[in-house]
Amino acid sequence: MNLNIHSPLPERKDWRIGCIGSGFIMNDCHLVAYNKAGFNPTAVASRTKENAVHCAQRHGIDIVYDTIDQLLDNESIEVLDLAVPPDNQLEIIKAACSRGTVKGILAQKPLGSNYAEALEAVETCEAANIVLAVNQNMRYDQSVRAAKTLLENGTIGDPILATIDMRGIPHWMPWQERQGWVTLRIMSIHHMDTCRYWFGNPERIYCTTRPDPRTSFPHTDGIASYILEYKSGLRCIAIDDTWTGPAREGAPADIGIQWRIEGLEGLAMGDIGWCQDPYTTPSSVRYATKGDNDFTSPIWEESWFPDAFIGTMAQLLIALETSEQPAICGRDNLNTMALVEAAYQSAEEHRAIELKEIIGE
Repeated sequence: MNLNIHSPLPERKDWRIGCIGSGFIMNDCHLVAYNKAGFNPTAVASRTKENAVHCAQRHGIDIVYDTIDQLLDNESIEVLDLAVPPDNQLEIIKAACSRGTVKGILAQKPLGSNYAEALEAVETCEAANIVLAVNQNMRYDQSVRAAKTLLENGTIGDPILATIDMRGIPHWMPWQERQGWVTLRIMSIHHMDTCRYWFGNPERIYCTTRPDPRTSFPHTDGIASYILEYKSGLRCIAIDDTWTGPAREGAPADIGIQWRIEGLEGLAMGDIGWCQDPYTTPSSVRYATKGDNDFTSPIWEESWFPDAFIGTMAQLLIALETSEQPAICGRDNLNTMALVEAAYQSAEEHRAIELKEIIGE
């Protein structure tokens, strides 16, 4: 069975991409993936030029700008690839839109520091006629795409219960300290968006959180658990444990991210390779239906990091070619941002929050 684990690719691969940011996500994920796919990053700029120079040298990019504004002034750039902290994104998006020269922007998740910033980014791009896509890259993890195929082709039947269990210790970035939040907008957003990708929008969410005892800066959402409730009766339940202790305090570690979908006709389970060592370990899936003697367990060489980042850029380039909305367009991503916003509100108020309370529908 073809599980469609690979992203479609654009017909034209030489779109001129301007890269903003030179940290891990750009240097070790975006640009590695673009090289594999044959995409065309032509310029890079960062807050620290020294880092931008190192990034350009590593990936064979000819143009390094002293400032981000200088890159935005280059009218030959067709696509912006943003890999900057969420509280810096809106300013850059607005600056790009004011110039009106680029055709598309790929922005990181989360799309801003909150739902209000995300909405402003979407509306600003729409007013400037610039196509905005969001780098919700877990959608392009190979096991996640395989699950989508098994749902769409009816292999496992109507979904009854889905779970995601994350027991991992991410590397928190220095910029997170000034945000005052940890897991929901950084890791849980992947899982909520993946549930939306698989099943559509839930009606409501119930979320409970507690601080991560090893994270030193103030926050409330270090460890999170939440339930997405669907009109069909489907329930999606997630545990996002970023402490996973006491793994760093001397106990044996049991680290990973597993997902599971139970349907009327079968069962699918996945293991996300990003949580393994190295992070380029491929994810995996196994599935079975009524009457099967055993699980089917396909294997592949690609991994979430960095290969999924081919898909996130490819879907934007395809949208520019076809004049259709990107697969992960900014307008649709407002639903994911609203779901995260609802999770924070739910945890604070100790009640289930309907999605329409955030988006106003």
